[in-house]
Amino acid sequence: MTTTTENVITVTDKAAVQVKTLRDGSEDTKGKPLRVYVEAGGCSGFQYGMSFDAKNADDVVVSAGGVEVVLDPVSAGYLRGSTIDFEDGLQGTGFKIINPNAQRSCGCGKSFEA
Repeated sequence: MTTTTENVITVTDKAAVQVKTLRDGSEDTKGKPLRVYVEAGGCSGFQYGMSFDAKNADDVVVSAGGVEVVLDPVSAGYLRGSTIDFEDGLQGTGFKIINPNAQRSCGCGKSFEA
């Protein structure tokens, strides 16, 4: 298991509160870390994903905003320096990833080009 003290990603306080609420709201997810990943797809080539999942042996593990976040090594490369935020407003409600490595992002905010 790879544990890092480097801030591969940052989780805002608002996002951390939402992660804890979601995680602790179900027996299926209670105690599990948040997995953040990148996969092929979306209208810009790559898309973000999040789920509560068990740790894998090669995961990068980060404690951020009071929550544990796990990333596979490939996703960690794409997400290095990113911030996970939570927005609750007129334009929509949900998690938002602010990724300085994205050369172009889609209007939906869920896909990007690296």
